[in-house]
Amino acid sequence: MRRRALGILILLVAVAAQPSLAADDYPSRPVTLVVGFGIGGSADRMARVMASYIGAALGQPVQVINKRGAGTLLAANYVLEQEDDGYTVFASSFSPYLLNTILEGNADYSIDDFAYINFQWFDEDLIAVNKDSDYQTLPQLLDAIRRSPKTVRASVVRGSSGHLMARLLLEVSGIPQQNLNLVTYNEGGLPRAAVAGHVVDFIVISGEGSESIREYVKPLAIVSRQRSPDWDAPILSDALATTGIVVPNLPGSVRGFATSAEFRRRYPERFAILTAAIKTALENEELIAILDGARIGRRWIGPDEADTTMRESFEIFKDYSFLLQNQN
Repeated sequence: MRRRALGILILLVAVAAQPSLAADDYPSRPVTLVVGFGIGGSADRMARVMASYIGAALGQPVQVINKRGAGTLLAANYVLEQEDDGYTVFASSFSPYLLNTILEGNADYSIDDFAYINFQWFDEDLIAVNKDSDYQTLPQLLDAIRRSPKTVRASVVRGSSGHLMARLLLEVSGIPQQNLNLVTYNEGGLPRAAVAGHVVDFIVISGEGSESIREYVKPLAIVSRQRSPDWDAPILSDALATTGIVVPNLPGSVRGFATSAEFRRRYPERFAILTAAIKTALENEELIAILDGARIGRRWIGPDEADTTMRESFEIFKDYSFLLQNQN
C-alpha cells in the first residue's frame, strides 16, 4: 500500500508539473523585429538579414516592421507599448539614437526600461572631405572654419555621434559654433550624397556605411583608438597631434537587439531562449558569410556587456549633449 501510495504521489507531482512546462511553449507564434529607421538603412538591413536565421533558431517566423521617426523615439515607444511577452524585439542603433531621445527630454522612458540582448555592429565615425577638396588635414580644415566663418560647409545625421563630434571639434578648438555652415539630415544617404557631390566640404558619419562614396571622398580621420583596416586615415588623436587638442572618443553607431526590461523581469526563461536564438544565428556559417559580404557587424557580446556599453555611452553623451541643444 505504501509503495502504491508513493507511486500515486509521484504521478500527481509529475502531472502537476507538466502544465507549467506546457503552458510556456515560447515562442508559439511569430516574433516581430521593430526597426526604428526606414527601409534600407543600416539597422533595417541588419534586422532583415538576421530575421530568418533568428526564426530558424526559435522555430517560428520572424518578421520585420519599420517605425521610423523622431530619432527612434516612435519605435521605442511602440516596443514599450506592446505586451511584455517576448514577441516584440527592438532592432536599432541604440547609441546614439536611443540615448538622444532620453537626453533631449522628449522620452518618457530611460535606458533602464530596456533589456539589451546583444550589440553586434559597432560603426565608428569617419571625418572626410570631398576628393577634390583643398583641405589635406583636419587641422587645416579646422583652421579654415576659424578664419572664414560660414564658408566651410558640412553635413551630418541629426543627433548622431557624428553630429556631436562635429560640434565637439569646434568646442575644444575654441571655434564659435556659428562659424560652421552645418546641414543636418535624418538619415545617412543624403549627407553622404552631399559630400560626394561637393555640395558640402566635409562629413562626419559612420565609416561602414560610406563604402558607396569611397571614390568621391578623402578621409582625414577615423574616430577610434585604433586605425581602421577599411580607411586609410589616422585616428583622431593622431590627426590632431600637432594642435594639442584632445577630443573624447565618442562611440559611433552601436546596433543590435533589445526587449523591454519588464519582459526580462517577468519571463527570464523566455529572455534566455531569445538570447540563445540570436547567439545561435550569429554562429551560423551561412549567415556569417552573408553578414561579412554585406559588411554588417556580427559581434557577440551578450546581455551583460551590452548593458555596460549602453551605460558608458549614456554618460559620455550626457556630458556633451548640451552641444546639440537648440542647434542644427
